[in-house]
Amino acid sequence: MADVANEAMRQAWDGPEGESWAALADRFEHARQGHRAVLLRAAGLVAGENVLDVGCGNGASTLEAGVAAAPGRVVGIDLSSAMLANARARAVAAGMSNVSFVHADAQVHVFEPGSFDVVISNAGAMFFDDQVAAFTNLHGALTPGGRVVLFVWQALDENEWLTELRRALAVGRDLPRPPVGMPGPFGLADPEHVRDLFTRTGYSDIAIEDSRPPMLAGLDVESAFTFMSQESPARGMLDDLDDAQRTAALDNLRIVVAEHATPEGVFFGTAGWLITASRRSA
Repeated sequence: MADVANEAMRQAWDGPEGESWAALADRFEHARQGHRAVLLRAAGLVAGENVLDVGCGNGASTLEAGVAAAPGRVVGIDLSSAMLANARARAVAAGMSNVSFVHADAQVHVFEPGSFDVVISNAGAMFFDDQVAAFTNLHGALTPGGRVVLFVWQALDENEWLTELRRALAVGRDLPRPPVGMPGPFGLADPEHVRDLFTRTGYSDIAIEDSRPPMLAGLDVESAFTFMSQESPARGMLDDLDDAQRTAALDNLRIVVAEHATPEGVFFGTAGWLITASRRSA
């Protein structure tokens, strides 16, 4: 993979992090189907539009965009070769000839200027280490008047799926808080920062909307517990525990998961920003 700037993110996503997400692809896509629905409804894709899906992962949002925009082409771009292998296999299985995938860093990848009508991203646009460079690059890839539609996480305290996980696994520790504005899940969590960033990089019609689709962790307690205990935040919080602490933490997690069980499944609250903007026509 050429043209990479985010070396730390590349090592994570084209390494253990991406391999974990690839192994849990079906669970992630079921968990966040509501987020994809919010994103694609806001994108309002129409037949014939060309779409770029940034941080496409295992390809669920790319394939859904491919259906909505056909016969327009839809390109998914991601740092993870493992997830892209899943995405390509799924596109072939679905017989979707208008969908393709690129193993590259969208921050620095050389796109054909003005080649996309829409840029979308489902919780994949927060990991750039140079946000100005990244969104300038994406701006250049859009047609004049083209639009960008992103779903990104709000701050930690608004996201029950993560605060509850931290509550369960802390076992007496004061866990570090993920930073806002840095490469990571909360890189675009500050709306004022987002407005300034998008203004500086050439966008207009900037709107930031509160969006809170629930996360379906599993259809029952056992499947939800298995999924949440294998997610990367949980693995990170469990890494430095001894056997007794680890057992206690996982017991806590099972209790927390059970507290969120309903007849329809195990749900946790999430909070995101739905960011929309346009490339200025001139």
